[in-house]
Amino acid sequence: MKNKHPNPLGADRADRLAVASQQYVPIRRELPERARRQYELLIKFFVASESFFFMALIISYLYYRGVNQMIDMTDQVLNAQSTGMFTALLVLSSGTLWWGRHHLERQKPVRLAWGLAATIALGAVFLYGQGLEYAHLLRENVTVDRNIFGSAFFTLTGFHALHVFVGLILLSIVLILTLLGDFTGPRSAAVAATELYWHFVDVVWLIVFTVVYLI
Repeated sequence: MKNKHPNPLGADRADRLAVASQQYVPIRRELPERARRQYELLIKFFVASESFFFMALIISYLYYRGVNQMIDMTDQVLNAQSTGMFTALLVLSSGTLWWGRHHLERQKPVRLAWGLAATIALGAVFLYGQGLEYAHLLRENVTVDRNIFGSAFFTLTGFHALHVFVGLILLSIVLILTLLGDFTGPRSAAVAATELYWHFVDVVWLIVFTVVYLI
């Protein structure tokens, strides 16, 4: 017998979609206060562990620079002025993210979306600048396995670039959920965690930039 249901999806599938939409639990529903604090504490522990990781990498870089006279190599192949410009954009991205979260507290999720989009764009430009730096070093025959400078530099900055890339993925997910209406304010544990992670990435780069390019 021919199916006469008006929905082209068919009656059963349409019914299942309707039930699924009713069961969808948006993230905008705030976590209980105790659960929110535990979630934020977990994120802080994660950031603290990553801080020790980067501290070890920076100490290693300083050690090898001292014993192998990498300062001359740094002056010859690195462009502090160009990297400084991209560093300023990365620092600015922390400001745009703070601006977006600030407006989430005032229940203006559209401005949060704009802040997230600007942060993603600035972070992507920073990674593009990192790629330009790497391409220049490769043209100068500086690779990760050629000398101690290449190993130390690519290890330290490469791991930071990886963290920026992960941060861009997190920001993109939060942006999509914001556009879907999941974050309406005034608070969100997911937005707060992503903001903390991104600020951490920015602070680490300021230290790395100072140690590698300026000192």
